[in-house]
Amino acid sequence: MNNTIYDRLLDEISKIGKPTIQDIEYIRISFMPTNSAKNSVLEEQDKIPEYLYFINSGFMRLFYYDENGEEQTTFLCSENGFIASFSSLVNQSKATENIECITDCELLRISYIDAKRLVEKSETLKNFFLVVFEKSISATSLRANDLAVLNAERRYQKMLEKQPHFIQNIPLQYIASYLGIKPQSLSRIRKLAIK
Repeated sequence: MNNTIYDRLLDEISKIGKPTIQDIEYIRISFMPTNSAKNSVLEEQDKIPEYLYFINSGFMRLFYYDENGEEQTTFLCSENGFIASFSSLVNQSKATENIECITDCELLRISYIDAKRLVEKSETLKNFFLVVFEKSISATSLRANDLAVLNAERRYQKMLEKQPHFIQNIPLQYIASYLGIKPQSLSRIRKLAIK
């Protein structure tokens, strides 16, 4: 059986527990391959989210429009990661964020209904989805904590250490927004870091 498009996803699931042949079949039936172009918005703020996305390749972000109509980036994600307006997806409530492809992306997407079905059918997949959602909660609280306790330079330094591929592949205005600083402040910090 040729799983090439599913290999990365299966590798991630295998870190939690070994998927059975039946699990692999469920995955092939439930996760739909899709390619999305750079700058396409896949899910919109104020609409009920439909899908959880796994990134085979590319970079994506969550963002919302603030009261001034300016974009605020809240989450960045790259290959082997999952992205959704997580709490809105789970609660099937209106999303507070948009999901956008920063680059061309190769994705696997699963609908909320199919994800629920898999959780009921497979213990391994149930545990896996739990980990995915725990990681999203953890990433959100870690970012909130960083914004509260670290200065702008330290936040940038931390991203440089832990996620250098973000800085190399994501436009600076999105990085600045995610770090909670103005683009011109980020340019200044980057210049100081290079010296």
